[in-house]
Amino acid sequence: MSTAYLQCIEERCGRPQDPKKDLQACAFCGGLLEVKYEFEEFNPEEMRRAWHQRRLSGEPIDRSGVWRFRELIPFLEPGDRIISLSEGSTPLVGTRRAGWWAGPVHLTIKHQGNNPTGSFKDLGMTACITRAASRGVRRVGCASTGNTSASMAAYAARAGMKALLFVPYRQISAAKLAQALDYGALVVEVGDTFDEAFRLLREIAPELDLYLVNSLNPFRIEGQKTIVAEMLEQRAWRPPDYIVVPGGNLGNSSAIGKGLRELKELGLIEKVPRVVVVQAAGANPFYQMMTSGANELTPVERPDTQATAIRIGHPANWKKAQRVLEWTGGFVECVTDEEIFEAKAMLAEDGVGCEPASASTVAGVRKLVRAGRIPWHADIVCVLTGNQLKDTEYIMRHRSESQESRQRLRVEPDLDALRKALDVALGVPA
Repeated sequence: MSTAYLQCIEERCGRPQDPKKDLQACAFCGGLLEVKYEFEEFNPEEMRRAWHQRRLSGEPIDRSGVWRFRELIPFLEPGDRIISLSEGSTPLVGTRRAGWWAGPVHLTIKHQGNNPTGSFKDLGMTACITRAASRGVRRVGCASTGNTSASMAAYAARAGMKALLFVPYRQISAAKLAQALDYGALVVEVGDTFDEAFRLLREIAPELDLYLVNSLNPFRIEGQKTIVAEMLEQRAWRPPDYIVVPGGNLGNSSAIGKGLRELKELGLIEKVPRVVVVQAAGANPFYQMMTSGANELTPVERPDTQATAIRIGHPANWKKAQRVLEWTGGFVECVTDEEIFEAKAMLAEDGVGCEPASASTVAGVRKLVRAGRIPWHADIVCVLTGNQLKDTEYIMRHRSESQESRQRLRVEPDLDALRKALDVALGVPA
């Protein structure tokens, strides 16, 4: 039987922690924690077959793209209740126009916007809230730019917990805020940035007995790492050359790297893809650190990008993400809001909708190919983290007057007037 424990990631410390305590940081040095396992021996081929067979099952635990791979996240005790909304099982979509535009490269999209609340956060939240439920937690809290808040609120409601959400004032899309409110969360608008909201949340959490579910929580990473198992299963266990992810708080890249390392150690893959992180130019502290060769991250005090999901100036998981890039031979890039918008529009031409932060991955690929850092015809999976409807104001705000005139018609309720308007719009000759 596999066993789980917590361990500090700092090389100077590296001490194991009491897995029965709800720790957010190392009890000895304050460093980040991760969940470690002593896996029981298993045959890789048998495990692949078992995971595939579960796709045919009607059991709720097997319908989840996270818990279907439960041998990779064996931190629960027998009898613990799993809090699930059938998350995961998201599509791997091929592209044509976007791949040629970005490269030419062989580009496929792992679209996490198809999750229950519309973002990749659901993968981590099912694991995190399940852990909280096993500990008898009654209140959970997070700071968020939007997607975490919607996900936490949904899974907390599912578990019968009270959810408290700290968001920067007027810095969250109305769609994401509406989701959290609909699920019954208490929303606290405080500060001007995510980092301010997160700092205040961490300070007050002990007073309110809050279980924090931001990506500092190591059990969030455990759920999110299953994306690589599902992705590789969809590819018949043939790893791509690159996996490209947006960079906000850097939990996603940390989780993907952890998942790849464990799959490699368990003999499920031989080749390890290079992980590439793409940040917005106005919120790029990790990019600045990695490209300058600095040893420590310098926060961006006032991050500025319309890609709100990655508008984070002080990413909590930068040390974990740094390890991932070093281990996989990956790298980091940043792109402007204009480049993000162009990539988002190109994806839409391929019939793929996403929130702005997601499109940063495709924009980053295009930039890296042009710079010669990614070769032509490379095999690339871009992770799109959020649904198109997460930020509809962005779509409407960026439409030009000419686009509006071509795509939105205001016509009087008269058949002749309708014919004339459609003749013009559809290019029918007079």
